[in-house]
Amino acid sequence: MNQGTLVEPCMAAEAAGRSTTNYPPPFAGRLAGRFKRPLGDLFGIRSFGVNLTTLEPGAQSALKHRHHVQDEFVYVLSGELVLVHDHGEAMITAGMCAGFPHGGTAHHLLNRSNAPASYIEIGDRQPGDGADYPDDDLKAVRVNGGWSYLHKDGSPY
Repeated sequence: MNQGTLVEPCMAAEAAGRSTTNYPPPFAGRLAGRFKRPLGDLFGIRSFGVNLTTLEPGAQSALKHRHHVQDEFVYVLSGELVLVHDHGEAMITAGMCAGFPHGGTAHHLLNRSNAPASYIEIGDRQPGDGADYPDDDLKAVRVNGGWSYLHKDGSPY
């Protein structure tokens, strides 16, 4: 067993989390009001990520993006969110889910309601991933287990 990992179940809503993002400064502020609890990491799960994410009113999940390798899945636990994607928008509410195969539709979630909304997000962690951001001068590459962000022309931030 990996050191520092849980064996016993825990209360997901009480798990430690973060409101910071890895996006470079020109974009980081756009994620204000997002709080992520990386639940899978608590148990030493490394091949896929599981996050309990809460978006306050007016917050967004990420910049609109599509992954090169990673598949993503979200399941809404509470509240209502707007799924913004390449072909428009759709309301998703508690009990609904959405999936995003790699290389497919660019997407992100917005909370346009007056109440917090929470969801579970799951994504694999295969090597060689990257992400495109069609609405922003940004691309991401996975380097040594972390993200590196570049301008679309390849120059660093």
